[in-house]
Amino acid sequence: MKTHEKIIQLLKTEGPLTAKILASELGLTTMGIRQHVQGLEDSGDVIFKDKKAARGRPTRYWSLTDKGNSRFADRHDELTVQLLDSVISIFGDDGMEKLISHREETAMANYRLALADRFGVEEKLNTLAKLRSDEGYMATVEQHDGVFWLMENHCPICAAASKCLSFCRSELQMFQALMSEVATVSREEHIIDGARRCAYKVTPV
Repeated sequence: MKTHEKIIQLLKTEGPLTAKILASELGLTTMGIRQHVQGLEDSGDVIFKDKKAARGRPTRYWSLTDKGNSRFADRHDELTVQLLDSVISIFGDDGMEKLISHREETAMANYRLALADRFGVEEKLNTLAKLRSDEGYMATVEQHDGVFWLMENHCPICAAASKCLSFCRSELQMFQALMSEVATVSREEHIIDGARRCAYKVTPV
């Protein structure tokens, strides 16, 4: 993977970062990183925002533009929306609900099987994140002050979810059911609402 691709990947998964942090992550000099992000800015893939620092000059943070984010977009978006339109047109809203329910049941069966021999919040979440990443969600797990977070940095079904919000309702319900014995789950950030990622708060019970 080329350096500029690695930078875009990091900004996608980590959010806004400074040249110094990018340099540390990639094992490069800060000057070298600045040259790369300047090139990415020229191509319209990244932008920067200067934030006030406690002392000295403001700190410059780089983040992805819509063009940069589009590198991760599902190229089948248009076909997906057309198919959903056809389902609604031919089978009505009930048909759409049946389609979503079938997708949920299939996914739940696969997830339950994978999590059957996993115990505890962290172990279950790490397995779930691996499954979701394999499906294209770029999922990671974080822990802060005893609370876990399942972060999904990309949504491969964004076009479908934008067309029919029940897809997102379905996914939240699946996570809640899968973790019901060990934790409560709530969605705190949502790509469909304009957030950079979907963030699920997982609180041990």
